[in-house]
Amino acid sequence: MTQNNAGHPRGLYTLFFTEMWERFSYYGMRALLTLFLVAELVNNGFGMTRAEAFAIYGVFTGLVYVTPIFGGYLADAILGQRKAIYIGAFVMAMGQFVMSYSVIAEESSRLFMLYSGLALLIVGNGFFKPNISTIVGGLYEADDPRKDGGFTIFYMGINLGAFIAPLTAGYLGEVYGWQYGFATAGFGMVIGALWFFFNQKSLMKVGLPPNCDSACTGLKGKDWTDIVIYTIVSVAISFGMVYLIDVISETALNYIIYIIAIAAAGGIGYTIYNGTEGKTEWSRVSVIFILAIFNIVFWSGFEQAGSTFNLFAVDATDRMAFGMEIPASWFQAINAVAIFAIAPIFDILWGKLTQMGKNPPTPLKFGFALIMLALGFFVMSAAASAAVGGLVSPLWLVSVYLLHTLGELMISPIGLSMITKLSPPKIVSIMMGIWMGSIAIGNYMAAAMEHIAASMGFEQGAPMFRFIAFEALIAGAIAIALAPVIKKMMKGIH
Repeated sequence: MTQNNAGHPRGLYTLFFTEMWERFSYYGMRALLTLFLVAELVNNGFGMTRAEAFAIYGVFTGLVYVTPIFGGYLADAILGQRKAIYIGAFVMAMGQFVMSYSVIAEESSRLFMLYSGLALLIVGNGFFKPNISTIVGGLYEADDPRKDGGFTIFYMGINLGAFIAPLTAGYLGEVYGWQYGFATAGFGMVIGALWFFFNQKSLMKVGLPPNCDSACTGLKGKDWTDIVIYTIVSVAISFGMVYLIDVISETALNYIIYIIAIAAAGGIGYTIYNGTEGKTEWSRVSVIFILAIFNIVFWSGFEQAGSTFNLFAVDATDRMAFGMEIPASWFQAINAVAIFAIAPIFDILWGKLTQMGKNPPTPLKFGFALIMLALGFFVMSAAASAAVGGLVSPLWLVSVYLLHTLGELMISPIGLSMITKLSPPKIVSIMMGIWMGSIAIGNYMAAAMEHIAASMGFEQGAPMFRFIAFEALIAGAIAIALAPVIKKMMKGIH
């Protein structure tokens, strides 16, 4: 591969900025979603209760990470990763613009447009998310020691977008109107697609359609026709599913969901079975599923950022500074700032530890990540207790986000890198999709955590945060204890 002065392929930086703009789009919307849903009707919101808003947030953030399973399969079997990225980008941009329109639409159609916008984002993300990560892995050989560092740099792109989004889209949405925030997120996705188009030559042959021959160096006319067709079909399916949910009975809808889920599980299972050969590959695939369990626990806590932490910033945090009130959505940028500051240090750290032969194995890093998550929730519990007496300092939230960022850097980029190392070559994208599926479960659990904790006797606020802290602490201890066994199952992959 062609390299830059830092020793990484040039294509990494094409993907860095493409993902930066996609994450700008996603996090711009995420920073606003719960605030938009609970806002009063007179403020162009939907006037939903906390529970109703969390339910929608949970379903959305969960399904966003389920559809990558299907997008990964289509990329592996038919499209190739590049075509899938374009399809996802176009569909997600349209989703943001539909969300923007839902703010100013007629009262009778507002809810339909809201759900349609979310559906477009869910479907589009399924094409985009697993495949850009797969291309990052494809820039390196399987045993390339630079791969973890490459994914850490790529992760900085994710968080650069996540940093800019709340400060721009979040600010415009909260201060000037929700529609301006969502529209800004849409334009961000358009910029990302254009950047990818004008710089795709740096990717060499990585991510091209499976049927490309040795002379194939880029997408051809038929490929662009496929992109248009898949985009139109995806948009039609998104609107059609929302309409179907609105008009059929709940019982019928449940049956449809069960049938689709069973068919999908069978198809995915067959694809994995057909694409995995020998004891070594099966052992490595097993590791992916084991680590996915710890991944679920991590994200079920981490994603409180968009729900309980977001509302804590609104209701319990002193946001006055220099004579102005800081928008609550700006707190979502803390994690991104920390990632951007700390990620280069982790890149250097993993490289130095590898040279010394002391780089911790992936399972051990997962355990450390869960410990950091637990520490953050112990701090959050103390913050919630202090908030009983009035508004608390924003430094509480800053401290929590910093601790969780340290955990995130030990699990998220490492997990993405791990998938490209352990997955059989024929099914890399679908395994990346399954990994995103574990994040989906974690996101769904995050939105339901208040209800889960309450059912076990832990009330909203400090008790719930302590519940999550102990859950993460126990999971981290188990991951650390099992690390030697899991490392052995990885069959030489670090």
